[in-house]
Amino acid sequence: MASPLQPVRGTRDLIGDDFRAHHHVVETARRVSALYGFEEWSTPIFEDTRVFSRGLGDTSDVVSKEMYSFVDRGGDSITLRPEATAGLCRALVSNGLAQSNLPRKVFYTGPMFRYERPQKGRYRQFHQIDVEVLGAAEPLADAEVIACGWDVLNALGIADGVVLEINTLGDTESRDAYRAALVAYLSDHRASLSEDSQVRLEKNPLRVLDSKDETDKRIVAGAPVMRDHLTADAARFYEKVLGYLAGFGVPFRQNDRIVRGLDYYSHTAFEFVTDRLGAQGTVLGGGRYNGLVEEMGGPPTPSVGWAAGIERLAMLLAAPPSAPRPVAVIPVAEAQEAEALALAQRLRAAGVVTEVAYKGNLKRRMERANKLHARAALILGEDEVAEGVVQFRDLDAGAQERLSPDEAVKRLRA
Repeated sequence: MASPLQPVRGTRDLIGDDFRAHHHVVETARRVSALYGFEEWSTPIFEDTRVFSRGLGDTSDVVSKEMYSFVDRGGDSITLRPEATAGLCRALVSNGLAQSNLPRKVFYTGPMFRYERPQKGRYRQFHQIDVEVLGAAEPLADAEVIACGWDVLNALGIADGVVLEINTLGDTESRDAYRAALVAYLSDHRASLSEDSQVRLEKNPLRVLDSKDETDKRIVAGAPVMRDHLTADAARFYEKVLGYLAGFGVPFRQNDRIVRGLDYYSHTAFEFVTDRLGAQGTVLGGGRYNGLVEEMGGPPTPSVGWAAGIERLAMLLAAPPSAPRPVAVIPVAEAQEAEALALAQRLRAAGVVTEVAYKGNLKRRMERANKLHARAALILGEDEVAEGVVQFRDLDAGAQERLSPDEAVKRLRA
């Protein structure tokens, strides 16, 4: 006998409580985002590799180390999506939506793929929810996107112990001034930087601020901060975002070390963080990106959004949602199966979760009902069918009475 096959490393099956928690996160985010006017989109799981190499940058860890890319049978380079935003921007352009009726407010959910070391709450196939406002330059859009994320966390009941940390990346002039100051500082410590950060210093110095190397972290702790290099316009934009957040009732703290390494990111960068997930403390994060649609061949389209890992959000839930408790319809013998099935269909049409055991005598079918944690059993024997009634057994109270099918359906629906 062959050994049983297992899921590929870094993937997992969603079954039972795991799936219910996953579904609850998605449906909650979908409901809350709809209240803000977000429309759900769906894009392909795989894209032309250039969508991500342009969108994420060739020097990023995602592109250089983590993407699942392959050449298909037609000779094209294809990549399983490692994130959603680039694909959504590509869809905006591909579908001719980038020059009219902006902004587009988009909600998105689905699986993503990255080849990285699996750890708590992080898998090689993982799932995200995304909220994006495509085509809005105003600071109110930044604040509203953040407020939507805060409302999602509150609706899930996991906002306690989660803190919004926010920073500004400034405008182009601010970033140029900051980059020069940062390069000057880091160059003085070049010999002590990790090998990866020495490469980043030449190609994309802001990425050094994201380094996980402990020595790099100590060096970065003394680095200049963006807020000291903001233009007047960039400073006003940031103050407006913070003011709108106060108006939305979203608490926050400023964190000068939140950065985004690519040039098309600007102004707002933020993360909702917690200490309840160990080192992987970010549960939702995003920011403003004013050049990504251009990378996809579209016009200048200022945008802002966030992504959240469903697995991490699910881990913060106090408990997974309970499975719905069914009603068991039990024919005493094969002769009553037709009436039992008809009654089961009436209950389902009334919105009642209903189970009919496929086989077994009365005792075995009742055992099955108890294993399913059924709330009631409707028993149909020869006498009940002849009299046009059912035995209604309340499995919590243990009480039993004879009811007409209409009465039974009405009570269970109520």
